[in-house]
Amino acid sequence: MAKKEKTEAEVKDKEKEPASGFNLTKFFQESKDELGKVVWPSRQQLISESAAVLLMVVLSATMIYLVDGLFVWVSRQVFQ
Repeated sequence: MAKKEKTEAEVKDKEKEPASGFNLTKFFQESKDELGKVVWPSRQQLISESAAVLLMVVLSATMIYLVDGLFVWVSRQVFQ
């Protein structure tokens, strides 16, 4: 009984698949449709969020640099 249900599920899955392979025209049309649904940020929002990202990158890099310097100092104290 379970085997029959699995076979029916497989048949339903195969019905959903396109009969032919990749269709370039359909791909570009669907991509255009999806890009039409995107809510693009305003210029001010784009600038402020980009500044926030850059600030976080600089702060993260600074913290890594400082922790690395601390480890170098500690290793020199221990191993010299």
